[in-house]
Amino acid sequence: MKRQNLRTLILIICTLFYLLLGAAVFDALESKLETKQRRKLREKKAEMMDKYNLTEVNFDELEWVLLQLEPHKAGLQWKFAGSFYFAITVITTIGYGHAAPSTDAGKVFCMFYAVLGIPLTLVMFQSLGERINTFVRYLLHKVKKSLGLQKTEVSLANMVTVGFLSCVSTLGVGAAAFSRYEDWSYFQAYYYCFITLTTIGFGDYVALQKDHALQNNPEYVAFSFFYMLIGLTVIGAFLNLVVLRFMTLNTGQERQSNSEQQALFSHNACCGGRTLSPGPGGHVGRGLFCIYTAVLGVQSVCSCLWYKSREMVPYTSPQACPFESTSNLCVEQEEASPQRDRKRRSNKYQCSLQQERSAIRSTISHSPSTYRVRLGRRRSI
Repeated sequence: MKRQNLRTLILIICTLFYLLLGAAVFDALESKLETKQRRKLREKKAEMMDKYNLTEVNFDELEWVLLQLEPHKAGLQWKFAGSFYFAITVITTIGYGHAAPSTDAGKVFCMFYAVLGIPLTLVMFQSLGERINTFVRYLLHKVKKSLGLQKTEVSLANMVTVGFLSCVSTLGVGAAAFSRYEDWSYFQAYYYCFITLTTIGFGDYVALQKDHALQNNPEYVAFSFFYMLIGLTVIGAFLNLVVLRFMTLNTGQERQSNSEQQALFSHNACCGGRTLSPGPGGHVGRGLFCIYTAVLGVQSVCSCLWYKSREMVPYTSPQACPFESTSNLCVEQEEASPQRDRKRRSNKYQCSLQQERSAIRSTISHSPSTYRVRLGRRRSI
């Protein structure tokens, strides 16, 4: 637990440092230009007020009208096509800000619509990403097999590489299309695709806002909708792989930490000082030593189990084993000391059924819930 807490603290510190670094870089890159633009706009404002004899109040009213007219320059935003566009930006959390509900009823419905739609969309993209990754893994396996490679297994590094190339290709295709239809430069269109598919959605570049495209260009509208959905799926599949890679590293570190902690119990017998019985070959080999299960916030006592197979125990009771197979519920220990083997062969201690019954009886008197957990675990085994 100490190592896990340390890792969490390191992640928090790294995130804060990353935020500070980003703030410093953006300050250095954008602050000077912002100051220049603000000065020029003030000069232009004073020039227009003098030219058209406008007061400060008149200019503020004119400015308000221009801001209200901005969304309507692209045509009607709340017909079916525009509403569908807005719904996509809501449930995908893109949120350009180019259109927003004006009525109270629309705002209330938008909140309820987002509460139900955002989780549904996240689960949908997660499921689609998993299916895409499975299909890509299958294709890579077939390609390696057809090329006659010795190792046909698809590693996580292969999947991450393919996912990264897919993301770059998706962004490139979208940039080429939007630069043509929106009269943007290729860099501006690529920037728009990246901000959109990562659901940042600044709103400085918004597609379908030119020449009444929502009503007059249905082919371009359909392409934009499909591109957003397909692009979000591809990006989601790649992020799924990256998160899986990070979780794999985390699981390996936790397994190592738990193995080190549970190795302290290796010199003790598993059930009240009893050791594992030797196998038919007269030696104690590789086996499942102790299984710790957290049920109702209490760790159950360990059970002596002996299996010749190296496979993990297939649990069927969710109460006895509520975690996934990636959790460290059991520790395999290698008994490599010949002296310890000879000692165990000479002692010939066995975890007999009678001894387990006596241990269960003593446990019942202290904790009936622990007895039920152990009984469920034995039945599941």
